Parts: sequence; structure tokens; C-alpha cells
Amino acid sequence: MAAKSSVRQDREMVERLPPHYIELVSDTLLKSYWRRQALWTFLRRSGISKNFLATWDQTETKRALLARLFPALEERGSSGTRLINQMADALVQQTTFPDLEGWEDSDRKKELAREAVLRLHRYIEDQRRQAEVKRTSTASRKRSIEIQEEQRKRQVDLQKLSNRLTDISVSLGTQKAGYDFQDWFYDLVDFFEVVSRRPYVVEGRQIDGSVSVDGTTYLVELKFTKDQADATDVDTFFKKVFNKADNTMGIMVSMSGFSAIAVKEASGPKTPLLLLDDNHIFGLLGGTITFEELVCRVRRHCSQTGEAYLSFQDFGG
Repeated sequence: MAAKSSVRQDREMVERLPPHYIELVSDTLLKSYWRRQALWTFLRRSGISKNFLATWDQTETKRALLARLFPALEERGSSGTRLINQMADALVQQTTFPDLEGWEDSDRKKELAREAVLRLHRYIEDQRRQAEVKRTSTASRKRSIEIQEEQRKRQVDLQKLSNRLTDISVSLGTQKAGYDFQDWFYDLVDFFEVVSRRPYVVEGRQIDGSVSVDGTTYLVELKFTKDQADATDVDTFFKKVFNKADNTMGIMVSMSGFSAIAVKEASGPKTPLLLLDDNHIFGLLGGTITFEELVCRVRRHCSQTGEAYLSFQDFGG
């Protein structure tokens, strides 16, 4: 029913019905209803006014009546188009032809009527398929445009984040830049629609916030210093993570990277720490990977090797 309704709406949207369609409807009417009274009854039940049908005198043929009727309906615009389509839909649903019973050549008349119905039905189905192709094509083009616009907007937003990071980096190592980087980092996390909590204090310890990825909560430690994060930084952060729930892990982000000793200290069997540096961050800004994908890739490496750090250049395909 929905498909038929859609087809009818498509036919009603055209400014003028195709002449061939009108001819098919007219021919099916003439072949389905040979008696004047039967045709009159069908037209009346289809919504044709009594005033119009009253103009049909005995001298006018059925064909001549229909030749007057359809142009008059088309002049009425959408309401007339709707009546024509309703008649066409009723005609193609015919399985029997009561008005063709009782004639000497009833079998021949019914055969011609069935052929007329089939031609009309095929035409309507062909129009339905064409309309569906058109709708699908239009919807596909619309979605393609929407995707392109979404991608363009994402690139614009990522570029804005990149520009902000460049501005902050001018003051790398200062306290203010550190706080600005905290705000920037969580704006980046929000861009990737990752659940997070911004910096907070618990039991006198400063926590640089947390993120939740794939069912795991990660405490975050942000280092926006000129020097690499060292073993002491890792040890301090490890204690913060160790005091939390069993499923809690930690992500340390150091824009200046990590010393070899820091990486070694963070690594080990069942280590709860993941280490990210500027290359990981720039990978996110490049739009080649999402935040969740980044964290899951490093964690998988950590689970497989016990190493807390995996260079972004070693991610592979």
C-alpha cells in the first residue's frame, strides 16, 4: 500500500499527465464498461460530479464523453489529476468484469479488457520503478552532499583545533599554557564524542581528568612541558591510577615525548598505563584516526607486548 501511495503522489506531482497515460485509462474504461449505465456508475463512484454526468445525453458516445471528461479534469489541476489516478488504480485492480457478462462475444470482450488492464498496469509499474530510481538517485545525491558537508565541517573544526594548539605551543612550558592545553585537550576529546571528565581534585591529588573508551575508564595526565616526561612523572601518575578501581587505567600525554627510562618504567606485565606523544595528537588532528581507535590500538599493543608506548608511525594499516 505504501508503494502504491508513493506512486500516486509522484503522478500527482507532475504538472500535466502524459497523453499516453490518459489514453490507457480511457481505453481501459471503454473496454471494461460497455453499458452506458455501468460506465456512469463507475464515474460517479470515482468522484465525477452529477452536474458533469448530466451533460451526457443519449446521442453522445462513451468515447466522446471521455474525450470531454479528461481535459476537464486536467484543467482542475491536482484535484483532477487525483481523480484520474484513482480511476486508474481502481481499473488495474479488476479481476472480473461483470458488465461484460451476457454479451454474445463476452469472452472476446473480457479478453480485450484484461489486455487493456495489463497495459495500464504495466505502465503504472514502469512509472513506479522510474520514480523509485529517481528518488533513490536524489536521496543518494543528497546524502553524498551531506557527507561531503560533514567531512568539510570536520576538517574545518580540526583545523581550528590545530590552529589553537599552534597558538598555545608558543608558550610551551609555562603554567598558563599548561592550563590552556588542558582545555584544548578536552575540546579535542569532545570533537570525537568521547565521554570524559575535565580536571578535578580528589583526596588532595590533582587529576587531569578522565576519558571512557570501550568500557574502560582512563585517568589522564597531561604534560605540556619543554622537557620529555621522565621516570618520576610516570611513577607519580602510576600511583594515582593504582589507587583507583581495578578496571581503571591511565593515559599520559606528553607533547615533548618520553625519555627511554620513562617508557621502560611505564611498561611491564599488566601495566595500566598508555603513553601518547605529539605524533599521536597530530594523527588525530590529521583526521586519519579517531580518539577511540587511537586508544584501542595502543592498548592492544600494550596487552600483546607489555609495552606502554607504540609510536604512531608504527601503527601500520
